[in-house]
Amino acid sequence: MAEAFYGGMDLRSEPTAARPGVRAALEVLLVATRLGVTSFGGPIAHLGYFRDEYVRRRKWLDEATYADLIALCQLLPGPASSELGIAIGILRARLLGGFAAWLGFTLPSAIVLTAFAFVVEALGSGDLSWLHGLQVVAVVVVANAVWSMGKTLTPDRPRLLVALGGAVLATGLPPGWGQVAAILLGAVAGVVFFRGGAHEAQDQGERAHVEVPIGRVAGAVVLVAFGVLLVGLSLLRLVISYRPLEVFQSFFVVASFVFGGGHVVLPLLQSAVVPTGWVSNSQFLAGYGAAQAVPGPLFTFGAYLGYIAAGGVFGAAVGLVGIFAPSFFLVIGTLPFWDALRRRTGFRSVLTGVNASVVGLLAAALYNPVWTSTVHGPSDFVLVLVGFAIVFVLRAPPWVAVLILGALGAAFHGLSLLHL
Repeated sequence: MAEAFYGGMDLRSEPTAARPGVRAALEVLLVATRLGVTSFGGPIAHLGYFRDEYVRRRKWLDEATYADLIALCQLLPGPASSELGIAIGILRARLLGGFAAWLGFTLPSAIVLTAFAFVVEALGSGDLSWLHGLQVVAVVVVANAVWSMGKTLTPDRPRLLVALGGAVLATGLPPGWGQVAAILLGAVAGVVFFRGGAHEAQDQGERAHVEVPIGRVAGAVVLVAFGVLLVGLSLLRLVISYRPLEVFQSFFVVASFVFGGGHVVLPLLQSAVVPTGWVSNSQFLAGYGAAQAVPGPLFTFGAYLGYIAAGGVFGAAVGLVGIFAPSFFLVIGTLPFWDALRRRTGFRSVLTGVNASVVGLLAAALYNPVWTSTVHGPSDFVLVLVGFAIVFVLRAPPWVAVLILGALGAAFHGLSLLHL
């Protein structure tokens, strides 16, 4: 990371520092926007996209720092990939960089889903089968992420066993609980098996110091403010009947307590907007299909629901801010304590185990919901094979698979209509 900041300093011997100024934030915005336009495949796949862009291509972070940030964001409720982007943006260009990273990664899909909400309200939910090719891309992208992250985070048998155990828990237990159990398994395994051993710190030696441009006092104040807002919004809703406030509070609470990322939040959102009559079940399912087909974070589904539930573009903005606001509070509040903790021997052992369990979570997500929700028949399996050939055999970028599988999926849908 310091190499990117200061033009060639040793990553392990020199401290890193965020780059101040609007220019650095604009750089983050441009990179994040490109990711927001091309990052298909859902929250797990985003980890692979981020690694390729921020670690391998631009070298804004080293592998150890990136892995530790993933572990931190997995421990926090909310959308892990978006929180990871915010954290990277803060480390690169301070608080303005964090906002720029979120805005660039989020806005493209939020705009598309807001426009789709307008179409759904105007024309009805319709048939979204033609989007299925884009959904199948998730299988290929997530498999690529599992392979790439696995090589880095589980290079030996003990960590591979932790990953497999995490995958079993994440698959066998209910959504949300499985992820928490897998993370706890990794943490315990780190303390018991990896403490002070050769496995520590992913075999990369002493962690490079990362200068976090937020003071610990400020971080603590932000965490207190988060708790006050969480309680205050719920109390305010009891005395004020105003639909945008109700939507904001519902989305804020859901995002504050959901573990497991985008797919886990969907049933919680459904229970918040469908029984209340804000959104019909057919509208919800239509938006669910569209949210899986667009790039960027799945939490932008909040913009779609906000448009329908709270009225137009303003409602979309309310839903979008409400569902992402907890991520900013949690990342800004915990990041000042992260660098000191990750360089402590005991905590580094915990991170070693947690990072291994993250690979298990990736593998579990590859099966459910990615595979189970997208591969339903021979034509879907053909699309998966084509995608694997493009990414794993031809070594083409994932966006090439997005274009080809999207076109093939639409073609298969058209042929199926002809045979009706």
